Amino acid sequence: MTVVRQILADPVVHHLRPDPTRVPLGLTVGEALDYVRQHPTTGRVVYFYVVDELDRLRGVIPARRLLLAPLHCRVEDLMIRNVVAIPHTATVLEACEFFTLYRLLAFPVVDEDGRLIGVVDVDLYTEELSDLERREGNDDLFQLIGVHLTEAESRSTRTQFARRFPWLLCNIAGGLLAALLTGLYGDVATLVVVTPFIPVVLALAESVSIQSVSLALHALHAGRPTWGQFARRLTREVVVGLALGIVSGLVVGTIAVAWDGDPRIGLTLLGGIAGGVTAAAAVGLAMPVLLRIVRRDPQVASGPIALATSDMITLLVYFNLARVLLA
Repeated sequence: MTVVRQILADPVVHHLRPDPTRVPLGLTVGEALDYVRQHPTTGRVVYFYVVDELDRLRGVIPARRLLLAPLHCRVEDLMIRNVVAIPHTATVLEACEFFTLYRLLAFPVVDEDGRLIGVVDVDLYTEELSDLERREGNDDLFQLIGVHLTEAESRSTRTQFARRFPWLLCNIAGGLLAALLTGLYGDVATLVVVTPFIPVVLALAESVSIQSVSLALHALHAGRPTWGQFARRLTREVVVGLALGIVSGLVVGTIAVAWDGDPRIGLTLLGGIAGGVTAAAAVGLAMPVLLRIVRRDPQVASGPIALATSDMITLLVYFNLARVLLA
């Protein structure tokens, strides 16, 4: 562990590649490509870094975007202006945080004046840490990175609020949609035998949804699954969700029949809970994977979206069954 800490504390400037692919500001795409040919670089080219006359970083262009753009287009019209750059004072550990947080393939390294002094890409990042993985083990290494990353993120209240609040809007929207559904299904939602069981039907679906989200997040920590693996996990989770829903629906439905004496409410609860829980299991497992695909943080966003979606599906199943069997 001591060796891990020592190398992770190294300045990142000791591990960067000092010849990033520069493109002067003010060129067209055709001129930029000619410039790159005349100033070749070593290593893999992932991004083209746009610099001004003082070599200050002004933007970044993904290689694919520059290569496929019309030759007459200007570089500044293609570049991404808000560049995520690593300061030259950063350590290897802090550079690891950038890869973990932003999931880009490379990061420019700049000095205190914003001048481009090098680049750290995924290949170099992997090579520098491979010896540590062999000597100390993956668990120690990534535990250090994860703990430090968590501490860094938690320092800023403003950052935490900005990351988490937008996803809570899903819960707000879900609550408003639930109220809308209740109004649309007013003929059954207000029935004496239906209304008291709405909380328990939703609670069961939400609980299973959160369980499935947790399982999916745990699986993602081991690496992004292939589509085949995802399909197998989703199928297994749907089967488990269906079993959980049927058993839970039987328990609640039996109690409801004993309470009210009407077997139709028992069938309604059985179907509503079984359908809602099964859908919740599928949504909970799929949501983190889908969010990872679109480059959003699944740990923050999965729960609110999965819960809101599960609530909508569960209410639709429950109310429609009630309308068919009880109305």
